[in-house]
Amino acid sequence: MDIEKINSDLTTAYNHRFKSIDKRVKHAMDYLNDDLNLELNKLNLSEIKGIAITILDIETSSLKNDVESLLAQKEVLERNLEKKAQELQESKYSIFNAIENSLENQEDALSKLHQVKLQSIDLYDMLSEMVESAIITALEKDNDGDITQTTVEVIKDITYEAIKEGSLNTIRVRKILSTILQSSIDIAEATPTKADEILNATLRGMRSGLVRSIDRFKKRLAFMPVEAKHILIEDYDTIMEDLNQSDTLFSQVVQSKASENNQETNKLLVEINKNMRYDLQELVHISKETADIMRDRFSSFAKTAVKKADTAMKSKTAQEAKRMGKQALEVARVALGSAIKTAKDAIDKDKK
Repeated sequence: MDIEKINSDLTTAYNHRFKSIDKRVKHAMDYLNDDLNLELNKLNLSEIKGIAITILDIETSSLKNDVESLLAQKEVLERNLEKKAQELQESKYSIFNAIENSLENQEDALSKLHQVKLQSIDLYDMLSEMVESAIITALEKDNDGDITQTTVEVIKDITYEAIKEGSLNTIRVRKILSTILQSSIDIAEATPTKADEILNATLRGMRSGLVRSIDRFKKRLAFMPVEAKHILIEDYDTIMEDLNQSDTLFSQVVQSKASENNQETNKLLVEINKNMRYDLQELVHISKETADIMRDRFSSFAKTAVKKADTAMKSKTAQEAKRMGKQALEVARVALGSAIKTAKDAIDKDKK
């Protein structure tokens, strides 16, 4: 059977004058059956697929072109967005640098300005370099032989500022903590005599920054606008789960980084993490408090969201998903039945 010719004839004969898809498709199938004398029930999978794809291509041609056009526009917009975001960051750097130059030798004002800068710049894309620079600076200015407290404070601020404006979801927080810790590990391995102090301070600073971020989220729940509540409810279960395992997430980041680095670093991180288990109680406590507040304040919103989801399940897409699920089950049953029959025939043949 020349399926390419059949599909070519079908494309030529396809009647676009009918207003409904049902009528257009029925006309096409009748054409195959009556004009081309095809016994549709005897066609194999490849032939049925060819006919179905031909009809799909004819019917969706215009929509495909629209989608491709929009995707092209999307790519342009994304490139422009990325470019403008980078320009925005660079503009902020330039402005802060200009202000810093104008405050030369005014140490108190510069210190406060640097705090504002930390709060105003998007840190997500520059974490590694910032952590590295902060720890190296702490080492260089080390006069009394103890860099611990300075490093704790700077890592706490960096962790907090990097986490606070975005989502509290596990993937994002894990990436931030992992990036900070790996940068610290790199410095610690390059400065083995200070490795214990650097890693100890880093983990304590990360923990404090995470606690502070969750505490800020807890306080903001009370004043969250309606629009943000709906966004929150859409991710209600995920946020609740993440809050209830924040200590586990923290320990997993440490253990993961320990396993990825050399034996000395591994041993140090495992030991520090073990000794920090009591310190993590503060993290557990603030996370539980936040989860309880979220549950008390937003459980009714969550129930409403469930009702909306139930309504969505009655949509065309949901109904089609159900239909396809049943059809897939039927395909599996037919395939299984065929396999069993083939095996049984083979056994019976062997017996003979």
